[in-house]
Amino acid sequence: MKSIQYFGFGLCLLSLSACSIFKKPSQDTGKESNQSNVITERKWKLVELAGQPVADKVNGKEPFLLLQKSDNRYSASGGCNGIGGTFTLQGNGRIKFSQGMSTMMACENMEIEHGLNNALITADNYTLSGDNLSLNKARMAPLARFKAVK
Repeated sequence: MKSIQYFGFGLCLLSLSACSIFKKPSQDTGKESNQSNVITERKWKLVELAGQPVADKVNGKEPFLLLQKSDNRYSASGGCNGIGGTFTLQGNGRIKFSQGMSTMMACENMEIEHGLNNALITADNYTLSGDNLSLNKARMAPLARFKAVK
């Protein structure tokens, strides 16, 4: 008799757990996916670093960031060397950059490049407002701000 009760109890649990497979995905999942589509495959021009404006050209080159969704790689430049590596997008605007390769040229103005490299490694989240992307650390002021290049 007890085995029939256990079997019935198990059958009830199984049927209740099966109902959860029909849950709709949360709205946040779709929003994050849409937001990641907006920040990837676009060239972002560096406009501010550590609260200071960045010139349009540094050492004759435009400082930028490009996030490639297909292989989760990024490429960037602070106006001198090329910087590259991988990135990971997570829920709630979380992002993580890994330090990768960099060319090793010496240029006249290296401050922006060093600052951008530091901002990428330090950032743990991003915010997106229209065509403006900010890389942030926790809830502090943005480490770097970018504007989408059309």
